[in-house]
Amino acid sequence: MSLKFEYSVHIADSPFWAFAIHDGHQIDPAVEQFMLLDETQRLREEDPYTASMAELGVNQLVVGTSRFQLDINRKEEDAVYIRPEQAWGLTVWDSLPSTILKKCHDEYKNFYQNVDRYIHQTIDQHGFFVVFDVHTYNAQRISEKQSIDKPANPQINLGTHYNREKWRLVIDRFLDSVRSQQLLGEAIDIRENIKFKGGYLAQHILQKFGERGCVLSIEFRKDFMNEWTGLPYQPVILEYKQLLLHALKDLQKLDIYGV
Repeated sequence: MSLKFEYSVHIADSPFWAFAIHDGHQIDPAVEQFMLLDETQRLREEDPYTASMAELGVNQLVVGTSRFQLDINRKEEDAVYIRPEQAWGLTVWDSLPSTILKKCHDEYKNFYQNVDRYIHQTIDQHGFFVVFDVHTYNAQRISEKQSIDKPANPQINLGTHYNREKWRLVIDRFLDSVRSQQLLGEAIDIRENIKFKGGYLAQHILQKFGERGCVLSIEFRKDFMNEWTGLPYQPVILEYKQLLLHALKDLQKLDIYGV
């Protein structure tokens, strides 16, 4: 039995990467029969439209398979949501066969081997790397009528916790670039490590290659969509993409190789 874990990689002549690893919504037909969640339930915890935001003209890695089949931003033992506490209290599977579970873990290992190879090649070619790791998060957990607690939920949470101190200049330039912009005519609230510090993929890359590069885990509050229905607000999505393009240009002006 084959099992598809789909992702696409676009290689550019750049030390920069844009990841959208939770954008995916696809479930392999071989496992769909065992899944208890419908599309709406899955979409709520996925990061839709991040692939569009990550179209930045640099190296790109976009995952097409849903995190509910295999979440490569978790440690391997948590990458398949077997228990409800791994999945926001949701029961994901109805007796998932061990053969499928093994294939998921094989796909996980293969993915990480490939990511290591991509980052290693970037370092060999450019001397360093910078990853824009694009995610989103929910701020209306009770209902879509719930008012957002803005002091506790910044518009943009920048996860930087696992980077080495030598990359502080890069982090600060990103923060300054975003703060110099506006979103729909208003100042942008971006803060570090409030909701998330960076996921496991970022930790893995930084543990192995952190001396030669950094990962900026960029979590957009789902202001660009109705997080309960999935309805997108296209003008906001476009502004977030422009925000990232502007920040990328600012970072490209830095002498990062000399850091």
